[in-house]
Amino acid sequence: MTEIKNVAVVGGGLMGAGIAQVFAVAGYRVTVFEPAEDARRSLRGRVAETLEFLGQDASVTDNIDVTDDLGVAAAGADFVTEAAPEKLELKQSIFRDLERLVPATCILASNTSVIPITKITQGLKTGHRMVGTHWWNPPYLIPLVEVVQAASTDDVTLALTMDLLTYVGKEPAHVKKDVPGFVANRLQHALWREAIAMVAEGICDAETLDRCVKNSFGLRLPVLGPLENADMVGLDLTLDIHKTMIPELDRSAGPHPFLEERVKTGKLGFKSGEGFQTWTEAERESLREQLNSHLVRAQSSRT
Repeated sequence: MTEIKNVAVVGGGLMGAGIAQVFAVAGYRVTVFEPAEDARRSLRGRVAETLEFLGQDASVTDNIDVTDDLGVAAAGADFVTEAAPEKLELKQSIFRDLERLVPATCILASNTSVIPITKITQGLKTGHRMVGTHWWNPPYLIPLVEVVQAASTDDVTLALTMDLLTYVGKEPAHVKKDVPGFVANRLQHALWREAIAMVAEGICDAETLDRCVKNSFGLRLPVLGPLENADMVGLDLTLDIHKTMIPELDRSAGPHPFLEERVKTGKLGFKSGEGFQTWTEAERESLREQLNSHLVRAQSSRT
């Protein structure tokens, strides 16, 4: 990669720090804009801690600069990734400022997980250099980055972004149509919708449902995607199964009332100690550790 040399990240929270880490490890000079003083001061330390956990050189943080001045972060940048909270108005405001501050050839990318890029670029004069780059958490362990091509995104912007992400070790996936949730989140939340509906209907409890997923098709997913699976078993069999099952699946047009009631009563999951299940601090920490260990092993098997 010779076209892109300097990278800026807008937002130094969990995702922003992780994205900065990936670029820094790949040898890029990265400048992170973060307005909150605590997050700004702790960012390099957080990245160093993660690098040590992964057995990587913590001195990579020398490639990362942190600033509270968006103009400083944007100046000279060839590629900017926005990793701000998932609020449309905030993202639009950031890109209005970036459009004015970055060089004319700079690519502008948003890490939004669900908001269509076309909505974020509305009113911008340089939508041709705007692209979605949806990283998954944690960015340094999950290989996928969905590259969302909006109607105004030109082919050069798309190609440079795909090449850049490949170079830093990611698995970029070209999303050709700019729809809410893109690809992976639409699939994930379709599964969640049916899972919530089954628990709400008393078909099984939450613990049983998760056990069913983790000990059946969940084991195949790293190797066998859903459409590969359909081809493997045969589309004629898939069609016969769908004739029976599809009419029975949940068709809620919005969030399921069961989920809304949980939130209304303060049952928010890990943060409150109870969601679909109850969680002690030890159980929460154990599950986090299991997830991190699994992702580290998965990454090691790829390299």
